[in-house]
Amino acid sequence: MGMQYLKKDEINLFEDLRYFNLFKNGRSKRLKHIIYKQHQADLKTYIFDYKYSTGSGDSSKTHKQTVFYIESKALNLPEFYMKPENFFHRIGKFFGKEDINFESHPEFSAQYYLKGHDEEAIRDMMNEDLLYCFTVEDGWSMEGYRDTLLLYRHDESYSKDKILALYERGLSIHHFLVGNPS
Repeated sequence: MGMQYLKKDEINLFEDLRYFNLFKNGRSKRLKHIIYKQHQADLKTYIFDYKYSTGSGDSSKTHKQTVFYIESKALNLPEFYMKPENFFHRIGKFFGKEDINFESHPEFSAQYYLKGHDEEAIRDMMNEDLLYCFTVEDGWSMEGYRDTLLLYRHDESYSKDKILALYERGLSIHHFLVGNPS
């Protein structure tokens, strides 16, 4: 894949990521096994393992996932957060906590909780290709803002043989967002 490898976060990548929802919760937060590539002056990709803990004592839990992260000047994303919809999101609707849904894609709307400050910009961003892509293969979380995008599955770590599939999926999502579907 032509990528560089770091065993731990020697490039202080966490500092760039700490504002994303994924990195706001828990303690003992660590990035490791970082692979990265500078594609062009305005496009960098990273894949890394992220580990953190929640709870304490007997109810302590360690979360691990492999994350695809891209910095691309071509993105220009509104601030948004998407994750699989769960029971608590459905209950939240009764208390006025609505997410962004698409009448044209009820399957997507049932599968995902999508939130952000600029609903119109998020609706524009979520084009047919993206809605279809996430409906067909659910369970993904995605976050973005301006020129950065994260893609991962909560509590899912990838073995070496699956990293290429995550990398290709992340690049496809990037292409859908910038209007160049692959």
